[in-house]
Amino acid sequence: MTPVCSAENTAEDQLETDASSPSLVRSRKTEMSHCQEPGEVAEQVLVTGLVCQEADLKDGQMKEVKVGDQEVLLVRSQGQYSAVGSRCSHYNAPLIKGALVGLDSLPSYKVKVEDGKVYVSIDKNSLNLTKRVKEMCSMVPDIKHTILLIGGGPASLVCAETLRQNCYQGRIIMVTKDNIPPFDKPKLSKAMNVDSSSILLRPRDFYQQYGIEVWTQKEVVSVDTADKAVKLSDGTLQHYDQLLISTGCRARPLDCLGWDLKGVKLLQSYEDAKEIHNACLGQKAVVIGASFIGMEVASYLSDKAASVAVVGTSSYPFEKSLGPEIGKMTMQMLEEQNVKFYMNERVTEVQGENGKVKGVVLKSGRVLEADVVIAGIGVIPNSDLLVGSELELNSGKAVVVDKFMMTNIPDIFSAGDVTSFPLSIRGDQRVNVGHWQMSLAQGRVAALNMLKKQTKCESVPFFWTVLLGKSIRYTGYGEGYTEIIFKGKVEERKFLAFYIKDDEVVAAASLMFDPAVACLAELMATGHVFTKAQAQADDLSWLQM
Repeated sequence: MTPVCSAENTAEDQLETDASSPSLVRSRKTEMSHCQEPGEVAEQVLVTGLVCQEADLKDGQMKEVKVGDQEVLLVRSQGQYSAVGSRCSHYNAPLIKGALVGLDSLPSYKVKVEDGKVYVSIDKNSLNLTKRVKEMCSMVPDIKHTILLIGGGPASLVCAETLRQNCYQGRIIMVTKDNIPPFDKPKLSKAMNVDSSSILLRPRDFYQQYGIEVWTQKEVVSVDTADKAVKLSDGTLQHYDQLLISTGCRARPLDCLGWDLKGVKLLQSYEDAKEIHNACLGQKAVVIGASFIGMEVASYLSDKAASVAVVGTSSYPFEKSLGPEIGKMTMQMLEEQNVKFYMNERVTEVQGENGKVKGVVLKSGRVLEADVVIAGIGVIPNSDLLVGSELELNSGKAVVVDKFMMTNIPDIFSAGDVTSFPLSIRGDQRVNVGHWQMSLAQGRVAALNMLKKQTKCESVPFFWTVLLGKSIRYTGYGEGYTEIIFKGKVEERKFLAFYIKDDEVVAAASLMFDPAVACLAELMATGHVFTKAQAQADDLSWLQM
């Protein structure tokens, strides 16, 4: 089993997953590239501690141990012991309950087993180290080859880093409409009033250090696949040898009267999040949409706005994705914080006065007072720049790719939310999954295939939502499920839910039931298939928790 970050305590509790198919922590942590000559290494001063007996851990088990004052995560797999940093490299949450890793590698430590005793050695110089970046090369000016990355999200960032980790020394250009480099976008709906520097995925000087050009506040408006060039909104052209389209999606705007009034907000950028926070303080907020973005925004505003109302088209929030039972529970959680719900409703008009929002009219005729309206009603792939090109799009305007993240045009790849890709755990059914973790995985796979290191994307979808400091995990692909089998009690807010389709477990969700979902993701990634009968059984040892 691979450790996953999964503390249940705060809104900072958000899971980051590995950018590839899950694998043993020890193998992921020791993987190094040799693109550049190492600098001088400080003399090691080792601190060694006896941490346990060899028989104390069974295969697949983890244990937090101390070496000096340093907490270390000890892992046993296939009879071998490994030791890594005990904190998630992204959110610094404990890994002991969880299973997969994100952008950064964890520090790894030397383990020795002698006479049935397990010893871990740590270099004193790295006692405060909580994460490390894999070794990367930089650009060589004489190399004219250019890889252009359109979009400033996680897929582009991981693609750029993977290229440099694998000795690509050509030019890398990342073009993004945002005015800041790649940032932690899932955090925007969970913690809206954050300083931009606190959500950057890499510090600004990181890009300079590794020769990655980041062009902010620039937009690609068209792609000429024949001449291998893109046109920017300022009229300039940029040549490429290989191209990654990772433009993501944009929030779907309201299509009713009053959609353009002052006070109607969409959450897309860092600036949008700040604006919504400031606009809602002490004001009446109406959130349209009762899925992930809408519910997270309502949760965040529940103790900041004068009132919060949520309008949804289904009977319960998350009903289509998580089911009515979990939806009802999340609705009750927010109702306890005085959030009002208007379900099985639609907005027919946003009313205004002097150009500013004053109310929302529902299908039933009810009018909700509003100073601010936030729409969370879905997304649209950012593929307009491809109109007129020969790149294949599906009916929903997503970019069609194969398992290597390759489009139908040579040297053009696509990754992240804008793609329609074959999902291995569903028999290569073509899907569009807007998950952070899938973007990481696809960005890495695209980079490796650009370098002719043939690699398939076989990652398992894994996402999370945070409501009032509680995190619901989800893995798999549950579309079309016909039954949900529960362990624990949803009403007690501690449960594990298995989603069943064709007598098979196709997805799972949990609250306060770690690390069950992370374990299932790990098992699915290695090709395991589980039946409805296994999900119904009292014995869940097959989950290998």
